[in-house]
Amino acid sequence: MSAFIFLAVLLLLIVLGMPIAFALLFSGVAVMFQMGQFDSQIVVQNAIGGADNFVLMAVPFFILAGEFMNAGGLSRRIVEMAGAFVGHLRGGLGYVAIFAAILLASLSGSAVADTAALAAILVPMMRQAGYNPERACGLMAAGGIIAPVIPPSIGFLLFGVVANVSITRLFLAGILPGVMMGGSLVLAWWLVSRRTSVQVAPRKPWGERMALLGKGFWALMLPVIIIGGLKFGIFTPTEAAVVAAAYALFVGAAVYRELTLAAIYHCFLVTARTTAVVLLLASLAMVASYMITIADVPGQVGGWLSGLGEHPQALTAAMMLVVFLAGMVLDFIPIVLIFTPVFLPIVQQAGIDPVYFGVIFIINCSLGMITPPVGVVLNVVSSIGKVTLGQAARGVLPFLIAELAVLVALVLFPALVTVPAGWWR
Repeated sequence: MSAFIFLAVLLLLIVLGMPIAFALLFSGVAVMFQMGQFDSQIVVQNAIGGADNFVLMAVPFFILAGEFMNAGGLSRRIVEMAGAFVGHLRGGLGYVAIFAAILLASLSGSAVADTAALAAILVPMMRQAGYNPERACGLMAAGGIIAPVIPPSIGFLLFGVVANVSITRLFLAGILPGVMMGGSLVLAWWLVSRRTSVQVAPRKPWGERMALLGKGFWALMLPVIIIGGLKFGIFTPTEAAVVAAAYALFVGAAVYRELTLAAIYHCFLVTARTTAVVLLLASLAMVASYMITIADVPGQVGGWLSGLGEHPQALTAAMMLVVFLAGMVLDFIPIVLIFTPVFLPIVQQAGIDPVYFGVIFIINCSLGMITPPVGVVLNVVSSIGKVTLGQAARGVLPFLIAELAVLVALVLFPALVTVPAGWWR
């Protein structure tokens, strides 16, 4: 009964247009009333506890690092460097977008920021070269959602906090699946671009390629610093976020000299606004999470899925289907905060590795950002690329199918997400 009341109130409030954070709060309060345990102090204590978490300090710093990279020229140099090596191929600008998306994912962790940077630079170039604007925007969107999967990832940070799972393990486990998503886009783009006749860029000489590689060197060092620091225990994920922000600020201001005081102020302003939204969600979602635990909602949901308890792959597939459908109507962060406390006890009881589940869960949440009607990344790319949301949705379809195939493969072959124990010690 508690599970039904929680979901009914949550969906009703979302349909009425209430912000997700407050919908989560009132859903938790509704369960309190249903159980006869309403206490305003419990509400306040859990809300404060939801935001008072040291690990969440990484969120604003990773967001700030992404803003510094876009404003400081790091993102642009990554795109130019990718273009120097693959831009001359048939459909070359599409391959540039994919490889740049993978590299940017290892710098930022924000799908929206990466998509905005890619679309602003590459969509006008692809339109001028004769590419289909719908398909170009769809590729940017599909490439942008690799960001929450390859570390550093804000999604892994939130999942790790809510699920009490090692964030370092999540980061390292996400590398191969993220690269697989990029590989699936390469295959999908190769199939799509074979039927198009567009202008091909001339092959750049090796001297120019090396020069662009040298200009992008400072940008390429950031993922090396983050992954190396995490692997060898030099800093924690939270400290890695601070290092990333400080490094991006230094490179953008002192090396590339594109970060002005006005640009730095704007980066801080955007980061503050975005962080406020994320932390308010995390804070009020903790009230719902507390009541989900007290009311044994996971046990009730587990009862609904009890027939699959002896078949971990079937159970995982059922949960992934639920998350994918939820992704069509909910944004990334609310899905993480709503479903993590519900599914994790079921996952642990079934003997499924929480790190493995976290990786495929975040991939699935990322796919929700390119599925209409809510798809926030689709909205971003349609706005920047000057196409309608419907056109962007049609353009992303082959790439969505390709990335879905990666998710299916990971469900069928969990070993692809396994991280050797020595990697995080």
